[in-house]
Amino acid sequence: MIYEARSYRLSPRGVPEFINIFGKAYVKRQSLSRISAFFYTEIGPLNEVIHIWPYKDAEEREKKRARSRDKKYNWPPKVAHLLEDQRSEIFVPSPMTPTFAKGNKGPIFEWREYMLIPGMIGEMYKNWEKAIAKRTEMSELVMAMHTDAGELNKFVHIWAYESLEHRAEVRAEAAAKGIWPPKGRKPTLQTQANKIVLAAAFSPLK
Repeated sequence: MIYEARSYRLSPRGVPEFINIFGKAYVKRQSLSRISAFFYTEIGPLNEVIHIWPYKDAEEREKKRARSRDKKYNWPPKVAHLLEDQRSEIFVPSPMTPTFAKGNKGPIFEWREYMLIPGMIGEMYKNWEKAIAKRTEMSELVMAMHTDAGELNKFVHIWAYESLEHRAEVRAEAAAKGIWPPKGRKPTLQTQANKIVLAAAFSPLK
């Protein structure tokens, strides 16, 4: 399984219009393949949307994207007037999260994005596997994945919370009990960034 994360930066106040146009076009497009999630930013870099598409492999991705151009799918949605930047990255899921979570898990999601020291993805997963069971008892890990194409050595993990207050409580408790962040013998991280995202009404994860 691979996941294509398509991140678009939009013109200011363009998110509602983008979601409306995308959602209407997706009604037909989903008969070919469905998204795993559709997020838009609430805190962090604003005017950003992220739609994530699951595929069995690169070959299936190419075939389905080619088929989606057929007029019957009404795809791609007509949103060019709202776009300022586009980025596509291919991710491989972690051993802990082979598939995306579905259903009502949020409504608050934290997207945490780390740049790793080259060659350290395996070491980082070893550290996570030792600590993740206790951490996920406190809040759900929606997905953890690393890039296979695009900006390499990037690691993304997405967490679900009931509210911003719930997020703060969980993180404080996990740190106080020494549950999280995971510990390791070697440094693995270069940079860290995060953003709070919400899900569109048509997202399978919300």
